[in-house]
Amino acid sequence: MLTIRKFQNGDELALREIFFNTIRKVNIKDYSEAQVHAWAPEGYDASAWHERISAMNPFVALLDGVVVGYADIQDDGYIDHFYCHWNYQGVGVGKSLMKEILATAKSKGIERLYSHVSITAKPFFERMGFTVVKTQQVNVRGQLLTNHVMERRV
Repeated sequence: MLTIRKFQNGDELALREIFFNTIRKVNIKDYSEAQVHAWAPEGYDASAWHERISAMNPFVALLDGVVVGYADIQDDGYIDHFYCHWNYQGVGVGKSLMKEILATAKSKGIERLYSHVSITAKPFFERMGFTVVKTQQVNVRGQLLTNHVMERRV
């Protein structure tokens, strides 16, 4: 059974593994090896990751007790992280997380959601009602990565 809950201390390592492995194993179809290595480097500062994730306060998706995805929504409608476990793509994890984000946006009176969406995630965000505002290139640790600023009215 798939459930969504708020982030809890202790989730950091599972979320880091999803972030790292999803980029390395899923996004690799749309980005070069050098780009995914820059985006998700092997080494990272665990305390900085804990601070960042805690500040984001994401929703966490669990399937039969296993963490299979996470996503956040900030008070201005920004979705910073939206990642689904590489072994659980296309089984409703993302859709469930997006439903939670939409419900939260409505309850907080947030009228516009927006995110910087990877080439890989663009079709999913389009299916969820988002449209491209602009396509851009961002420098991540010396590598240029293409992504899309996408938005949706709630």
